[in-house]
Amino acid sequence: MKKFRIHYFEHVPYEGLGYIKTWVNNHNHKLSSTKFHEPFKLPKLSNFDWLIIMGGPMGVYDYKKFPWLLKEKEFISKAIKANKVVIGICLGAQLIAAALGAKVYQNIKKEIGWFELTKTEDSKKNSIVGNMPEKFVSFHWHGDTFDLPKGAVNLFKSENCLNQAFLYRDLVLGIQFHLEITPKALKGMVENLNKELIADDFVQNEKKILNELRFYENSNNYLVSILNNFY
Repeated sequence: MKKFRIHYFEHVPYEGLGYIKTWVNNHNHKLSSTKFHEPFKLPKLSNFDWLIIMGGPMGVYDYKKFPWLLKEKEFISKAIKANKVVIGICLGAQLIAAALGAKVYQNIKKEIGWFELTKTEDSKKNSIVGNMPEKFVSFHWHGDTFDLPKGAVNLFKSENCLNQAFLYRDLVLGIQFHLEITPKALKGMVENLNKELIADDFVQNEKKILNELRFYENSNNYLVSILNNFY
């Protein structure tokens, strides 16, 4: 199996790679990172094959509070144009959508907890996600969503959010939900973001979120399937 140089962007210390790191280690890929919550330097495009962009509580247009978002979005655009594999999770997906010219905006309702996703018709015949089940449960923590970028294919939807994931040119993948979630990562998100757990139609409480950990292993398996299909 080919070995890749994988670079990832981390926005907050409690939303790291999760199970993606296990997959990287299992396949002996080379891993490097830019952590925007620390002093950082962006890599050269020639220094990596894949770019993975993780989540965070900020919005893609929060430039005043997080001025590095502009540099990050510009870099993502360059990576896409350079035909790198680019994968974004949650905020990462929203940043990719914005870099591709799509609008990112507040969803009608926040979606926090374990909720069901459904394949679109396009995803059923897609080589990246085609072998995933038609319906499955995964973890969500997002208040924003995005329009589908021009030229992209919508892969999944939920009751609360039409565009849950998209694929662009078979190299660029944006996923709103958290297939990479692990018990440790989940506890970190709950501890740091629990002020967002205000009861609503699609917001579960802390107890329910932590009691539904049985779903995370399936999510990790689906993640592995997707990552392996990029070879």
